[in-house]
Formats: sequence, C-alpha cells, structure tokens
Amino acid sequence: MNTNYKHSDLTDKIIRAFYNVYNKLGYGLLEKVYENAMMIELPKFGLDCKNQYQIKVYYDEKSIGDYFADIIVNNMVIIELKSAENLCEEHETQLVNYLIATNIEVGILLNFGKGPQFKRKVFSSEFKNLNKS
Repeated sequence: MNTNYKHSDLTDKIIRAFYNVYNKLGYGLLEKVYENAMMIELPKFGLDCKNQYQIKVYYDEKSIGDYFADIIVNNMVIIELKSAENLCEEHETQLVNYLIATNIEVGILLNFGKGPQFKRKVFSSEFKNLNKS
C-alpha cells in the first residue's frame, strides 16, 4: 500500500473493490451496470457510498447547471466510472472538474475496458481558492 498521497487507505479499498467487480463481470457492459455492482461491493469494505451525486455548477455565483458524479465515497473521494477502450484526457478533465466544483480533493477514474485501468487525481483546496479569486 502506498501512503504517499491523500486518502491512500480509502483509494486502495476502492481499487480493490474495482478489481473484484472487474474480475466477476469482465468488460463490455454499460457503465450503469458497473455502478450498480460497485454500490454493492464498496460497502463490503466498510465504505459509505452515494451514487449519482448532484454537483451544482456556478458562474458569477449563479447556478447554471448540474454534474452528477457516479459515486461519492465517505464524502472524501469522487469515483468516475467508464466503460471505454481506454481512458483519455477528456475523462480525466471531467473528474478534475468535479473536484473543482466540490470540497472534495481526491478523485479516482475507473475504467472497465478490455484491460482494467484506474487513475487517481488530486485537486487541493488551496488551488480551488485561487480559482475563485
């Protein structure tokens, strides 16, 4: 276990749950199917999860729309699920935008593609405050 990053104990559990689901279901299913399976698997690790978590987007302090994060874990990590050939920059940008729009600093991108893939992203609160100035 690597403890050099924020919430490493939590993200390690999420990754173990991801591999459990991937090993049972394989690839090629819809993202919603993997989301449902993760909502069963994550609590087995003692994690509190909310799916399709609404995130408000603001412009000039006015609400202009909503994001829906796939899963929020322990109110500390956002999980974005994909079922794609490979992860791409747009997937990572989507996750970073979720982090920017919330008080959550850590996100993890999970891809149920031909080969399982994951990426951790961190967007520290200190930089969020700079973006709001």
